[in-house]
Amino acid sequence: VQLQASGGGLVQTGGSLRLSCAASGSIFSTNVMAWYRQAPGKQRDMVALVSNGGSTNYANSVKGRFTISRDNAKNAVYLQMNSLKHEDTAVYYCHVDVTRDGRNWYSYWGQGTQVTVSS
Repeated sequence: VQLQASGGGLVQTGGSLRLSCAASGSIFSTNVMAWYRQAPGKQRDMVALVSNGGSTNYANSVKGRFTISRDNAKNAVYLQMNSLKHEDTAVYYCHVDVTRDGRNWYSYWGQGTQVTVSS
């Protein structure tokens, strides 16, 4: 299973970006799909997650600005980021729980995509 993330880039404060992450390979089903981010010198933190049933959870710092969504048919997860702030600058990673056989679950990380917000 591989996760391919895309959509990062350079944007000005107040701008928007949309991140995408698609899982490929032998996939029976996915469960929680999430986005994390890691700024230089800091730990990797959860930004947003969405369950298989569509329930979402957000870090307090992005509530009201970011929206996570998923497309189960495409095994994809998205992160719409609006009203971006300089402190949102980080490498963003997607994370997906996958089962190949309906019994055993494994966690996978995408390769990371850089988001830079200029102040």
